[in-house]
Amino acid sequence: MKRGMSTLSLKSLGIDTYHEAVLFMRKDCCVCRAEGFEVHTRVRITLHHQHLLATLHTIEGDLLSQGEASLSKYAWERLGAHEGDKIYLSHPRPLQSLSFVRAKVYGSEFNMQEVRHILKDIVQERYSDIHIATFLTACAGNRLNHDEIIYLTRAMVDVGATLSWPKDLIVDKHCVGGLPGNRTTLIIVPIIAAFGLMMPKTSSRAITSPSGTADTMEALAPVDLNLKEMRHVVEQEGGCIVWGGSVALSPADDTLIRVERIMDLDSEGSLIASILSKKIAAGSTHIAIDIPVGLTAKVRSLERADMLKRLFYTVASAFGVSLKIIMTDGEEPVGRGIGPALEAMDVLAVLKNDRNAPRDLRERALMLAGEILEFSPDVKSGTGKMIATRLLDSGRAWQKFQAICEAQGGLREPCIACYTHVITSEDAGRVVMIDNRQLSRLAKLAGAPHDKAAGVMLYTRLDAMVEKGQPIIAIHAESKGALGYALSLLKQIPAIVRVEVCE
Repeated sequence: MKRGMSTLSLKSLGIDTYHEAVLFMRKDCCVCRAEGFEVHTRVRITLHHQHLLATLHTIEGDLLSQGEASLSKYAWERLGAHEGDKIYLSHPRPLQSLSFVRAKVYGSEFNMQEVRHILKDIVQERYSDIHIATFLTACAGNRLNHDEIIYLTRAMVDVGATLSWPKDLIVDKHCVGGLPGNRTTLIIVPIIAAFGLMMPKTSSRAITSPSGTADTMEALAPVDLNLKEMRHVVEQEGGCIVWGGSVALSPADDTLIRVERIMDLDSEGSLIASILSKKIAAGSTHIAIDIPVGLTAKVRSLERADMLKRLFYTVASAFGVSLKIIMTDGEEPVGRGIGPALEAMDVLAVLKNDRNAPRDLRERALMLAGEILEFSPDVKSGTGKMIATRLLDSGRAWQKFQAICEAQGGLREPCIACYTHVITSEDAGRVVMIDNRQLSRLAKLAGAPHDKAAGVMLYTRLDAMVEKGQPIIAIHAESKGALGYALSLLKQIPAIVRVEVCE
């Protein structure tokens, strides 16, 4: 036994805690008593010269014998553990940066060194999920001033890898979210790359939505590329659409997003630092930000949109990045599908110039692509959308998308759900409201984004006239249980699609 450490033998219990490292010990374990370990204590685990910090959970009963311990699947894989391995346990060094978080809770301001220290500890997995949740809560509710948001952005960039490219103009775009089906990125990237600009797009998985851009792209092609693989795709095709979490760009942000998803929390300061740190780390010089505004979108008023706009420009200017903010209509979903595979089908329809492709998705993507093209000195102001339309209509964007997918590992067909349930209109009249938040919630209860085929198909739009008994939405699920779970929501809330009876 190593000096100052206690040892236990590993037993596999197969407990999945997602990306949280957890140590399981008997409540009456002699090591618990000797070391003073209690539930939620952070414990340093050593195995074969590998180290990991884990949160302790205790077990009553006979799952573990005296002298045995277990690890969550994530911790097990991180350490490369095997049944019967001996692990050595000890107390980690004191977590000094938590004092900065506590001070923030009580109203203090962060300085650059404090934020960097906190983010470094988070990346090194010294924070438990409870610690991370405390940090996120301390930053929420407009508690970060301009300087603190800049510090957070800088720290997120500094603790991860960064990319540089041989061209002076590197473009990117991001939507702040909150609008179901808004998968313009998968259309924009091939348009921009087909034109000849470089667009190394790193995208997020869902935080509070039924699908993130990376989730939808994953329904069509691999997104878990490493940094070397991502660079190869971009150098070969001029663009990519990969999951940011796999390329170690702003890795602290990926950890924060994981906990934000559980908390259903997305504060302004964290949002801006999250978006810009990923873009800056990816080497982007010119960025377009889409801010949908609507009563049931993430940004619900022009006042809040203007506030975000000012913050974005303030932080971007501190890093010498050119920024363009585009405020768009967020009153209703974009396209028809909500959920990875259903959104992917919409994207393919637009790229293939299918006559039945969602018109709103096509137009929004072309408008945003045009704004990005106008970053180029070779594109005159006001002509970007026309050029984007030509690249899409000619089939060049579709050809480029196929090439990008092949470079990332191969294009595949979106999967189809085993179970569907159609909801019809109870009245004849005009559609006066579509609740974005409840529509997203319904898609998540059906299994999205974890179940790629799950989600909701929307058959109507705002201001459309519908007949009594006409289909308005369809729930897609991969199991009967998930379908039933989603249907139970409809009994608890007002109508997701509200129809006003015409006199």
